[in-house]
This record gives sequence, structure tokens and C-alpha cells, in this order.
Amino acid sequence: MNINKLSIWGSVILVSSFSIYSLLGHGDEVDYSTQVKPILNRSCIKCHGGVKKQGGFSVLFREDALGKTKSGKPAIIPGDPEHSEFIIRLTHKDLEERMPYQAESLSKDEIELLTKWVKQGAKWGEHWAFTTPQMPSVPNKNFFANVTDWFSPKWEKNDIDYFVADKLERENLNPSQQAEKGTLLRRVCLDLTGLPPTEQQLSIFLNDKSDNAYEKAVDKLLASPQYGERWAGMWLDLARYSDTKGYERDDQRSIWKYRDYVIEAFNQNMPYNQFIKEQLAGDLLPNPTDNQLIATGFHRNSMTNDEGGTDNEEFRTAAVLDRTNTTWEVLQGTTFSCIQCHSHPYDPFRHEDYYKYMAFFNNTRDEDTYGDYPHLRLFQKEDSAKVISIKNWILKNSSFEKANEYNKFLKTWQPTYNSLSCDEFIKSELSDTKFLGMQNGGSTRLKNVDLSGKNQLIFRYNSSKIGGTFTIHVDKIDGEILLTTKLDTTKGYQSKQVFFKPVNGIHNLYFKAINPSLKGKEDYTAYFDWFGFLSEFPAKNNPEYDLMQKDFWRLANISTDVTLVMDENPQNLHRKSNVFERGNWTVKTKEVQPDIPSLFGGLPKELPKNRLGLATWIGSEQNPLTARVAVNRFWEQLFGIGLVETMEDFGTQGFMPSNPELLDYLSIKFMKEYNWQPKQLLREIVLSATYQQDSKVTPEMLEKDPANRYFARGARVRLSAEQVRDQALSVSGILSNKMYGKSVMPYQPEGIWGAPYSGISWKQSEGEDQFRRALYTYWRRSSPYPSMMTFDGTSREICLARRLRTNTPLQALTSLNDPVYVECAKYFAKRMDNEKMDVNGQIRKGYSLAMSKEISNDKLLILNELYQKSLQDFKKKPNEAMKFLGYCEDNSIKPKNMPDLAAKTMVAMTILNLDEFVMKE
Repeated sequence: MNINKLSIWGSVILVSSFSIYSLLGHGDEVDYSTQVKPILNRSCIKCHGGVKKQGGFSVLFREDALGKTKSGKPAIIPGDPEHSEFIIRLTHKDLEERMPYQAESLSKDEIELLTKWVKQGAKWGEHWAFTTPQMPSVPNKNFFANVTDWFSPKWEKNDIDYFVADKLERENLNPSQQAEKGTLLRRVCLDLTGLPPTEQQLSIFLNDKSDNAYEKAVDKLLASPQYGERWAGMWLDLARYSDTKGYERDDQRSIWKYRDYVIEAFNQNMPYNQFIKEQLAGDLLPNPTDNQLIATGFHRNSMTNDEGGTDNEEFRTAAVLDRTNTTWEVLQGTTFSCIQCHSHPYDPFRHEDYYKYMAFFNNTRDEDTYGDYPHLRLFQKEDSAKVISIKNWILKNSSFEKANEYNKFLKTWQPTYNSLSCDEFIKSELSDTKFLGMQNGGSTRLKNVDLSGKNQLIFRYNSSKIGGTFTIHVDKIDGEILLTTKLDTTKGYQSKQVFFKPVNGIHNLYFKAINPSLKGKEDYTAYFDWFGFLSEFPAKNNPEYDLMQKDFWRLANISTDVTLVMDENPQNLHRKSNVFERGNWTVKTKEVQPDIPSLFGGLPKELPKNRLGLATWIGSEQNPLTARVAVNRFWEQLFGIGLVETMEDFGTQGFMPSNPELLDYLSIKFMKEYNWQPKQLLREIVLSATYQQDSKVTPEMLEKDPANRYFARGARVRLSAEQVRDQALSVSGILSNKMYGKSVMPYQPEGIWGAPYSGISWKQSEGEDQFRRALYTYWRRSSPYPSMMTFDGTSREICLARRLRTNTPLQALTSLNDPVYVECAKYFAKRMDNEKMDVNGQIRKGYSLAMSKEISNDKLLILNELYQKSLQDFKKKPNEAMKFLGYCEDNSIKPKNMPDLAAKTMVAMTILNLDEFVMKE
């Protein structure tokens, strides 16, 4: 039998087999995720989902959908659509019985599809985002495909481009040519460092004719310290970083060291999974460094309510809920917050899953205190060395546990009992719900204090009254006296150390205050902040004992800068976690233990059920979401739109990936080949031909892909609020290169801040601090920096997964009139004026500095006309020129040719306001 006959018979057998397979009902199997789920989400789930279960029927989970309804029968009988009420109701003639109820009926095709699905067994399917990514093969990258490269130029530069080209071909689109060199350099500089290229960077790149000139430029940008500042800016939105606490009082808070940590982490190319672990659980790592403690500021950015009369437990709980929601939105890209009140209406997360997950965060020391405890105390260099010396001395002369106890107390004043924990007040109260205030003869109780092995009390208090004493009784208000001590007058809050005879076990302590000199009912002998119980200072017989204890006490009591950190409760202060009925924190139902949603099979047994175990799982290859969400976020920052457009929602209500194979390819590569290092991922993306395309749009592209979801062209999007400001400062030559440190206060108009009760005010920074990068601008939640908000900044009261870009007249008014931008224009004009060339040459130079490309003749003509007209106007009104430039009448300091400089300032201001200047092209 020859080969042709074999082929014919093979085809017949294949076709016959397929026909029989189809007749048996196995062909053309319905896919639940892509075909059935969209119909259910659109037409059924609002009445039969996580929130409502009309008739006892829900289509959210398979076990619910196939379970018995209120009628006692299941609505879906797999394999039997004729007797499945779910199918029968879709075509019912009685409108009161037909589904969807009081809505347009499903189409004939949709009903047939659902019928077929039930007949095939009503198989469920997992949503793509909740399945483990699999490495796809790179399309069209093989010997036969590459043969065509012998005859035509190859567009693809790396594997990313093969995925994009394959998608473009399926959408009948062609990629764009590469952007011109200057435009490309400006784009990649803004993307990787947040700043435009310097004149020197541009010159080097344009004059470098080597094949790898662009690659060399990219590597220099990735190594630049400004790289960390740019990507930290993205992360601070996610971390809801702010210099204030939020809510009505919105008082100041010291957490700028967390911002420094984020900058350093990006510059060091810290693996993303380690970055996550340190921020979620740095305090639970073995022997955590100061930086790992500072990293936990990620979840200390939650708000604290200082308003008098508020319930501190309510707002502590609010902070825990915020941490739960933020962790999911930032790292898992799903709308997890809605299951606080009920099971998810669209995604397979149950109500109980929320509280199991919340339990990871419910056992931390922070308690909505005015002092925002716990802190990491930031010692100066000499004192920091002494802290280490004390720890090492204790380690040498005692135990590891004892060394850690004293080292932790010096660094964090933890574990201590906040005065907010007191109750049973007699002639005492939580003054303004912040501090324990005690009158003469007043008393209060502190419950469940572990005194085992303890022999000293350190407490922080404030007293302006002479003659006070403080006594502690054990177990009863008139029980055994643990200690009595004199209350000295203080200047503000300070600490006091008192020794007592050890008492083992957990006890209720009753505090009493006596001060016979107090006569008025409103007089308090003292206000108390916190109470800490420590074990005996070790090595009492050591010759250095007195010196070491003296040093310890000095360091424990000195004032230092601080930054907010997380700290886990010790076992005796462990909090139980419960499900809140309908999300109400006051109605607690069954107790739950920390765990991840059941959809993912529970936390692996080898991991501890605490924040460290959670962080380890989140940053593992077993988590299907983390790498995808991270890759998508980096991609969106470069292209202006993610592979999944809804960055905050990878669930069934979010957008499908425009190129799912590319997303999974990059996700797996990010985890396995790049070991979670962001610089390697970003490098591959910006070296792709996809990234380097020209951003010009054709009518065909606009019709077929207006949002550029298939990436047939380069990104053209407006710069972020921070980049708009930083670029203006940079091009004007006044941007400060100073990095790290406390937030600064550049120019802001009077009256912007209305600060009830807090007393904080905007004090304009001096010198170069006025011109630091926007990243360092003081951020107040109730009144963020105005120009940032105009350009779509965020208040940072909650996590923001992505900023939505707007175009409003206020933006143009800001960049034309805000004194900061007017100042930039003046310096930019001086920079142009310093060039030894004619006006046209100076304008050409200014435009090139701003746009990294040559100006067209048409634009040059327009800007020259603006200069000439402005020059004539200012010559006629020299006082207006002087006023515009901000000079006084002293001839010794004002420029020689005031009208000329004022006219050039008008040109400079126009350049800084061109559409192409505030856009990334």
C-alpha cells in the first residue's frame, strides 16, 4: 500500500472517530471558565450567589449549585438537563417563573450552551488566575519560522516579541517601527529612574553608534540610585504611605525610614519574595535586622484615630481589616474586602476565609494608641553601638533569651502594656481616650499580667504635681502590695524604673495613686502611657554589672527618633480571632485559626501559622497569583496598561489578560530564572522590540485597538504627578540629588491645611530641600500636596492599586501658575540664556533639553514669535518684567536685560507646558 492510500485511510479513520466521539456527547466540550461563568456572572449570580441565595440556590460553588434547594431537590442534575430546574426555568412560559427573574431572557445560543454544559455533567472549572501558571512554548520560534528571517528583517529582539507578534497577527495588526533614539532614551529614563535624560546622557547615547548602545544605557539606568526612588514612588501608593495618621485629627507620624527602606530595597534588587516577607513579617524572622523591622512599616501605614471619645478597639480592628484587604489587593490582585460581610459574589472565596486570613494580622501589639506604638527607636551611631555592646555582654554572661529580651526593650519598648488596656476605673479614666489619668485616691485594673520571672517595672508617665505616690496591688484592690514608688514631677513624658519582689504566674494588677495635695476634682496626680515588666538584669555578681545596668537605663530613657514597626503579641497576650457576623466587629461568632482561603488548599503544614508562614506562602511558586500580579504591575508602569487591565481585580469580574501566554511566561521566568529580581524582569521588557516601538498611532490601530491592549505601538501616556514635577525641576537645573531622610515641605499656598486639634502646620523647607524629588514631599492624608492631587495623586488613606489618569483644566492652570512651576521656568530661561548663541539657538537648546530631540521648524517659528511679542511687551512695561521675575528695584542684583530674560521665561514656561513634555512618548 503506498503512502497516499495510507494517508486517505488515516484521514477516514480520524474523521469517523471524531464523529462517533461527538455523537456520544464528548465532542466540543463546554468550558466553564470562559463560556459558562460569564453568563452566570452576568445574569444569575446577583440573585443566586454569595450575597443572595434565592430559593436556596447558588451558582458560586459547585457543591452549592448541585445541592438541594428550598424545594428539597437540586436545581442542577448533572447529565440530565430535561429534569434540571435550572434549565427548565430558562424557557418557562410563566414570566413569574422564568429566569432571569424580571430581566431579559437569555439568548437561544446561551440556553443551548448551558443545556449542553449540564448534559456534559455540569463540570466546574477554575478561573485562570487561581490556577498555577504553566510555561508556554514561545510561538513561531523554531527553525522553520526562522527561515523567513533569511529573506526579511527580523522584528523580534527577545521572546516577549514573539508572543506579541503572534497576538498581533491574530488581530490583523502590524508592529510599529522603532522610536527615534532621543525619544527612546527619554522614555526609558522616565520609566526606569522617573527623570528625563541629562544633557550628558543624551549626548553619549546619540553619539554611540555601537549595536548595544541602548543596552548599555539601560544597564546604567538600572544601576542608578534614582532607579530606587522611581520604583519606591509606585510602591508607596500601594503601601498607603503617609506622614500623618489619618482621620479627623490627622496628626503627624514618624515613618520616613520605611520609605528609605523601600528605596534601598529596589536599588539593591532585593528579590520580590524577600521584599514581601520582610514587609509582612520582618519582625518574625530569626534575629531580625533593624532594616527588616523597619520593613514592617508596610502595615503600620494603616491609620490611627486620635479623636477624643473614639473606641480604640474599633479602630484597632479597622487597621487589621485594612491590612487584610491591602495584602490581597497589592500582592494577590483580587477584591477580597467584600467577603468581610458575606461570601464573594463572583469569586470562590467564602465569608469564613476572610477571618481565617485576618487572624494572621490580629495578634500584633499596636492598639490604636496615641503614641502609635510599637516603635523602633533610632539611636545615634555611638548609642547604637552601645546597644549592641549591652546585648553582646548579656549574651556572654547569661542567655540568648535574656539578651533578646533586653535588646528588644531598648529598641522598641516592647512588650509593654498600654494604659488603654486598663479598666474598672475609680477616680481615674482614659483621658481623651489616650492616657490613663489618676486623681488622688484613684484606682484602676490591668488584667492578665504575666509576672513570671519578672522583678522590675518600667513605666512611662507625665506628672506636674508634687507629692504623688503610685502603688500596685496583686489580684485585689486591697491585695498584696507589689510595689510603692514616688511620682517625681516631669517635663513631659519620661520613664521610671522600680524593682519589686518576684511573683510567679499571671495576675490582675490594681493601680492606686495618692496625692493629698490635690484638692480639685479635675486634678490628676499623673498620666500614664505604658507599663513594662522585665526580668532581673543578669550577671549581678559581674564587675561590669553596675556599669551595664546604668548604660541600659540611660538608653531606655533617652529621647530618640522613631519609626513605626510591627511586633507580635507574646503568648499571654494572644488574641482570639472570630468571624464577624455580616462584617460587624461587635458581633463575633465562631472562633477561627489563621489560614489561607480553602480554594488554595490551606497553608502548607510545614509553615508556621503566623505572618511569617503567610508571607512565605505568598512569595512561593505554589501561589498562583503573586508573580502574575507583580509582573502585570511592572508591565503597566512601562506601557500605561497592564496585560490584565484591571490590576486590582484578577477575579472573574476583572479583564481577561490580553496576552495570557505572555503573562504566564514572564511570571514563571520572574520566579525561576530571575529569582524574583525586578531589575532582570524590567531589563528584559525594556530591551524588547515591543517596548522600543514608536508611539504614533494609525487610524487602523485606533479602530482595532484604541487602548493599545495588544501593544502594536509604544506607550504614550501622561506622566505621574511626581514625574511632572521632577521633570520640570530637572530640566530647569534645580533638582536636588539629595536622597533619603525626613519629608520636606516645598512651597504651598497659605490656608491649605485646616488642622483641627493637631497643631501641625506647613513650614516651608529651606535651601535645596525645596527642590527635592516629589517622593520626599510631606504627605498629609486629609490634605495632600495640592499639585499632586491635581495630577491624579492619592490621599493614601487606603491602598491604591492603580491611578486613573484624567485630563482637566486644573492641570494646565497648575503647571502654568503654580509658583513651583513658574520658578522652574525662570531657572530654565536662565539656563537657555547662558548658552552663547542667538535666540533661535537658545530655543533649540531648551527644547532639546526638555524633549531629548530636535525641534521642528514650525514649532521653532511659533516659539520665536512668542519670544518677540513678549519682548516687546516687557520693553514697554519693564516693571511688569521685574514683577514677573520677582526682582526688586536694586540695580546691583537684577539682570542687565530684564525684558529679554522675562520673554525667555515665557518661552521656557511654554515648553514646560507642551503636551509632549508632560507625556511619555
